[in-house]
Amino acid sequence: MTLVDLQTGAHSAGALAVASDAGDYASLRSNVSYLGRVLGEVISEADGPEFLELVERIRLLSRSAREGDDKAREELLEVLGNLDNAQLVPVARAFSQFLNLANIAEQRHNVSREMDSVFSASQMLAGCLEELDGQGVEPVALEKAARQLKIELVLTAHPTEITRRTLIHKHGEISDVLGALELGGYTPREEQRYHDRLRELIMQIWYGYDFRQERPTPVDEAKWGFAVVEESLWRAVPEFLRRLDKSLRERGGSNLPLDAAPVKFLFWMGGDRDGNPNVTAKVTGEVLLLARWQAAQLYLQDVVHLIDELSMTRCTPELRQRAGGALEPYRAVLRPLRKLLRNTLAHLEAQLAGRSPGAEEIITEESQLWEPLYACYHSLRECGMDVIADRAPLDLLRRVRCFGVHLVRFDVRQESGRHTEALSELTRHLELGDYAEWGETRRRDFLLAELASKRPLIPADWTPSADVQEVMDTCRVVAAQSPEALGAYVISMARQASDVLAVKLLLKANGCRFELPVAPLFETLDDLERASAVMQTLLDEPGYRDMINDRHMVMIGYSDSSKDAGVLAANWAQYRAQESVLAVCESRGVELTLFHGRGGTIGRGGAPAHAALLSQPPGTLRHGLRVTEQGEMIRAKLGLSSLAVKTLAMYTSAIFKANLSNPPAPQQDWREMMDALAKTSCAKYRSYVREEPDFVAYFRYATPEQELGQLPLGSRPARRKPGGGIESLRAIPWIFAWMQNRLMLPAWLGVGSALREQVEDGKRELLQEMARKWPFFSTLLSMQEMVFTKADAELSAYYDQRLVPTELQAIGESLRALGKADVATLSDLLEIQELMEGQDWIRQSVQLRNIYTDPLNFLQVELLKRQREHGEPELEQAVMVTIAGIAAGMRNTG
Repeated sequence: MTLVDLQTGAHSAGALAVASDAGDYASLRSNVSYLGRVLGEVISEADGPEFLELVERIRLLSRSAREGDDKAREELLEVLGNLDNAQLVPVARAFSQFLNLANIAEQRHNVSREMDSVFSASQMLAGCLEELDGQGVEPVALEKAARQLKIELVLTAHPTEITRRTLIHKHGEISDVLGALELGGYTPREEQRYHDRLRELIMQIWYGYDFRQERPTPVDEAKWGFAVVEESLWRAVPEFLRRLDKSLRERGGSNLPLDAAPVKFLFWMGGDRDGNPNVTAKVTGEVLLLARWQAAQLYLQDVVHLIDELSMTRCTPELRQRAGGALEPYRAVLRPLRKLLRNTLAHLEAQLAGRSPGAEEIITEESQLWEPLYACYHSLRECGMDVIADRAPLDLLRRVRCFGVHLVRFDVRQESGRHTEALSELTRHLELGDYAEWGETRRRDFLLAELASKRPLIPADWTPSADVQEVMDTCRVVAAQSPEALGAYVISMARQASDVLAVKLLLKANGCRFELPVAPLFETLDDLERASAVMQTLLDEPGYRDMINDRHMVMIGYSDSSKDAGVLAANWAQYRAQESVLAVCESRGVELTLFHGRGGTIGRGGAPAHAALLSQPPGTLRHGLRVTEQGEMIRAKLGLSSLAVKTLAMYTSAIFKANLSNPPAPQQDWREMMDALAKTSCAKYRSYVREEPDFVAYFRYATPEQELGQLPLGSRPARRKPGGGIESLRAIPWIFAWMQNRLMLPAWLGVGSALREQVEDGKRELLQEMARKWPFFSTLLSMQEMVFTKADAELSAYYDQRLVPTELQAIGESLRALGKADVATLSDLLEIQELMEGQDWIRQSVQLRNIYTDPLNFLQVELLKRQREHGEPELEQAVMVTIAGIAAGMRNTG
């Protein structure tokens, strides 16, 4: 008895993507079957064959219920409803762990030999360059684009990330075992060792505890991020650059410059204090030190490896002189670097422990790493040892340019109101009035005058409140850093030019002597519509232009704008804001970097990254890509080095295409249509979310939103402010809660209504033209198709039936009727009979996963009802298991 079907066809193993061709995905099906079989054996040993029989009965009933067997559905609900409290957690864990194992198999499959033969990073890059060549793009233009390539991935913590680091590590180990078994060629004893190791890991998981017992601290989250760099990105970056270099040469181009650094990584972990009181100035200072320590540790490992390897005696005269005539010159040149790195580690460890560090020389600048490494590399090349030079020495040089001394750059993010509060206290103390009460013009005049002034702004006798002191301390931490340690200061809820000038002044007043980029984050619908006017006001101030060196960063928020206005109106507002801000900057000779605050979910701007990038307004990627990668999406896209190489190749090919092949700009009638669609969709969205008086109450009954806030998920609270309604709830738990009950409301509400209105008005052909010719619109519709494929009205109705008071259930019924009508409208526009038509493997993947997620949804309802009625605290772990399992099953909407 196992946890998977071993048949082919509609119930083939593992509820994963199964292509119609029986030969496709063979290794994936095999791995999922294998993992499910081992999990079943472990469960049987641990909890007895009777318990495994119970789990298998639930699975078979779930499968039959999905096939439309009403009697099986009733029996399934009866079985789950009769589980006693002691059975709830292990039953939920069985299905949750299977979905985790299935995801591991799918992730491994994406980088397997089977997939590498048809869709490798090298093929992706080569195919992109070939396509551009076919469009007449000159080699010189391609070389220029490669030299100017700039990808900045900003890694952030995820407020709904439940999984412990130890479990993530075990998942990685399982993936490694699957990878090793794929290689083959082992003796029976060697192969058995891998099988035993996999069984051991699954047993460790089953006998372990899946979740944190306490919320992680911001430092914990940063350490998790450092682990991703160490275990994946450190290897991925040089490998990606090697493949890009090879692809360019094969198209007749020249090599990437040795000092090229097209990829950089940044962190919000430990720097994002917006609504998170746990991120303090002290925390930010600590994670900055930890990042330097991690960098030094990684460099030391590589330098020690080079010292072991580079035993050659032939070298250039210059290197011989640098080595002091030593017999083994490369080792002689690298040993002092090894000592410097060891000194650096000891120095940073003392600082982190609160001790005074010693006076030894340490690494503080990139050149201290680069110069000895480049000297060795140059000598190896000059002496005919290219094969040696272009492996480990070149890889390390590439890492130096990518990671620098600080490993990653840190952004600081704070909400604009905190800066207003600080200046308000200060101006009242200085008897200048209350800054918070001033109009925008007066604020700007004051800020510009103080920025130009040479006298100190902060008097010695001022004692600010604790909150304001924290803002000041943060600015002082920033001022104490090397500019290379920092990325930008991001202002959330930025609404006026004064919001940017205020940060500039606070940084100056607290001793910052370098110009840190200050990026306004435009989030709500109104803010997005005013973004260009704000930027125009800023850039037309001569005093401000002198500060920015004709470069500016603007961040576009996807989460809060979608929560504010619905996904369609938000997407269009984001598109227009990018266009208009770009026009303002270009007309004034300012180089614009757009920073995309996308999440993994569709309601937060998520979409397949390649499609999302090609959907951007023309010209907006000209100066590079800066985008957030969050929590579980970091693991999904960057968690394995081979996956990270593919992800970087995908981003690169999309940027090349966007910048060199001139994606279509929207025609005027398309724009007018989008204006109309946005207006209707926003009105429909807000008619429920804002204007329905009982909506908040319905939301809290129908989803596990309240329970989510009690769980030890992330360091950041689920709400910006205690209490309040939807407006105070963060976008991530808002969307996460709707994903749990499978209604997925934020990802579709308002879209279908707007489309339907236009179809009924005779605009069907225009909408279809937009879908054929405009990537922005076609991506929007394809994401709607994906959302409705994963949504489940019947499950949502079951949540309502069991959890929502009778007087509120009409809201859910109305929403589900609206969703049903939206699916019909979407199908009509796309001229399809069923969702994801032509993409059978995606549709089957969702359908097959449902067999395992459905019991978790039903169990979650049972648990929520018991917990809400009887307040049984021992059920909390079971609730967490169902939350994690459903998220694992839903993938890109979870």
